[in-house]
Amino acid sequence: MKTTSFIVLGIAVLITGYLVMLYNNLVAIKHRVAKAWSNIDVLLKQRHDELPKLVETCKQYMQYEQETLDRVISARASVAAAREDEDIDALGVAETQLRSGLGRLFALAEDYPELKADESFAHLQGRITDLENGIADRRELYNDAVNINNTRIEQFPDIFIARFFNFEAKKLLKFSETETADVNVAALFNQ
Repeated sequence: MKTTSFIVLGIAVLITGYLVMLYNNLVAIKHRVAKAWSNIDVLLKQRHDELPKLVETCKQYMQYEQETLDRVISARASVAAAREDEDIDALGVAETQLRSGLGRLFALAEDYPELKADESFAHLQGRITDLENGIADRRELYNDAVNINNTRIEQFPDIFIARFFNFEAKKLLKFSETETADVNVAALFNQ
């Protein structure tokens, strides 16, 4: 009788330990997603702070390009709102608009030799380009973390723990098809 009790107790301890391990793994994955989002958020904030400086520098030289400058400022506001609301879908759309506006702005800057020669503009353009590359890298890491999270909460036996403790699927950070399509450089210069 004692041996049977020890066996049952041992099995119960093993099962409980296994369930705790599953739960802890799901918690770690959930926090990896949050950390990956936080890394994107930091870069978005940094870029948000640099854009007004870029627009002000451009305004000094680009008197006839107000529409392009306004488009960048408007897209910046949309990105900020989506970022603060943590609305992944809206962020993807706003990012696409902002990247399009920045592409147009940098293309138009080619028509202004004084602007291209301005040290402040060159520094800000380089800084924003570096931030854009960082955002792209962090987006990849975020989407990997989301994929791991979404896969694990649907796998057996994790699904039972995930449902019981309300672990939720997360959305991938996607940009529109225009963001991932080939860029028509000639069209940027002719707009």
